[in-house]
Formats: sequence, structure tokens, C-alpha cells
Amino acid sequence: MISTEFTPPMLNGVTASKVFLPPLLVKPECLYDYLCQQFSHIASSEWQQRFAKGLIYDACGQLLDRHAAYIENSHVFYYRFLAHEIHVPFEHEILFENEHLLVVDKPHFLTISPTGQYVQETLLVRLKKQTGNAFLSPIHRLDRETAGVVLFSKQVTTRAAYQQMFAEHRVKKTYQAIAPFHANLTFPCYTRLRMQKGEPFYTMQVVEGQVNSETYIELITHNGKWAKYQLQPISGKQHQLRVHLNSLGIAIQNDPFYPVVKHKPEDDFSAPLQLLAQQIEFTDPITQQNMLFSSNFQLTL
Repeated sequence: MISTEFTPPMLNGVTASKVFLPPLLVKPECLYDYLCQQFSHIASSEWQQRFAKGLIYDACGQLLDRHAAYIENSHVFYYRFLAHEIHVPFEHEILFENEHLLVVDKPHFLTISPTGQYVQETLLVRLKKQTGNAFLSPIHRLDRETAGVVLFSKQVTTRAAYQQMFAEHRVKKTYQAIAPFHANLTFPCYTRLRMQKGEPFYTMQVVEGQVNSETYIELITHNGKWAKYQLQPISGKQHQLRVHLNSLGIAIQNDPFYPVVKHKPEDDFSAPLQLLAQQIEFTDPITQQNMLFSSNFQLTL
């Protein structure tokens, strides 16, 4: 049977989100009520605006208004736009492209995917607008604060092969960081720690127990006060490099989370985290070619 399901178009680089409407013991009065309850972190006024602006469709592509009925075992599509976004005044660069991959040099302060207060000001949406490819998807992640090389999948059919490559640690990632120089520390070294979620929830902490994170760290150069380090993560925990250097007493320069959380205005771009995803190397699972990509950004003492 040929599927007649509606495929929502990409709007200004944003692809539609899909929501399934399950059977419920107490059926909502309408779709609007369900969406407000299900996504309670989103203001009801925002759902009203989405309906009013024609940003919500049913599975057949019919525009829905806020009085649309809740239909069990169906789904709806909606688009997410923000009324006000802080512009990130830094540009990405495409380093390489073939039919499967897009390799991009990400600047500091640019979030990879839409989340929270960023939609248009994200690398994924910028790239979708630039390329017209609605199927782009990041294969791995970099923090908003981190600059450097990141890979995107261009095709749904080959995406899993690249994701599996990362899951099986068949990717060599090399980072650079600027952090304090301590003459009493010996490099190169392996740092092995157990990490888990910390407080606040978006940070990580070191705890006792079986090691679950490992990084190889080398000293490149120093000026007596600051040093440039090369880091090769062997595992891939959130904030791993930042936590590992902080555990050695050499927190990365301008780190807003470690050793203590320092909140600053979202439009303050004056002190980027001095962490760079400098290089990535792997054997392409589709072409079997050796691939090596380096960032054009540089960290200086």
C-alpha cells in the first residue's frame, strides 16, 4: 500500500515535530487542551499563537485551529518558532560534503540543535536553511560553549552506520584547551574518573565508584601561567573534558560551569570557553576511506 501520510515542508530551516495522540481514560475536550497539558513547560499562549499562525497540521496536512478535536491513535505536526531570539554573531564553515556527510566547523556559543531559547540561532537550523536539506541530523554533539569539528548526516538511510561508529568508539577525537599551567602536574597522563549528574542538573560531578570516563591528556606548550593542552577522550561522557581538567585543578579558561557555576547574560559573548574540537578521524563506514578533518579555529595563549 502506498502511504498518503502528509510530509510537512521545512519552514525557514525548521522541520515539523510529530506528536502521537494516544487513547486516554479521560479524553481531552480538544487538541489544544491536550497539548497544553502534555507540554506544560510551554505557555498556553504559545500554543494559541501556533494555532493562529497556521503552524499545526493533522496527519493529512489539514491546518488545525485551537478548537480542533482530539482524535485518538492519530498524530499531529507542529512547528516551533520563538518570538525573540538572541542573535549569535559568529559563523560556521562547511569543511567537507559528500552524499552522506556534512562536516562543519562550529563557532563558540552556537547550540547544535533547537532547544530552550534557541531555534533559528542553532547550527542545525542554519545548515538546513543554507543547504535546503530537511534530513540533516547531527551524528554527535558539542556543547554550546565548545567550538570545532562536528559531523552531520545528510541521509536517513545511512545515518545509523555513522551513529554506530560513534557508539562503538571507532572515532578518534582530538581536542585542545587553554587552562592554567601547574608545574607539579606530570604529562602526558590518563585521567580516569567516575562521573554522574550533578547539581545543578546540567552539570556533572566526580563520585566514588567504578571508572566510567577516561581521557588522555598532553601538554603542548605553556607561558608559565597558562598552558595549551591536547586531549583525546576515550569515553564520551557529558562535559568529560571540562570535568577531567577541573579534577586536576586546571579548569578550562572561561568555563562557566567548573569549578563553580557562573551565570552571565545570554548575549555576553566576551569570554568563550577555551575548548576546541580540533580534529576528528575515522574510517568511513560507507566508503571505507580514511577521513581526517581539522578545525580552522585556533586557541592561543
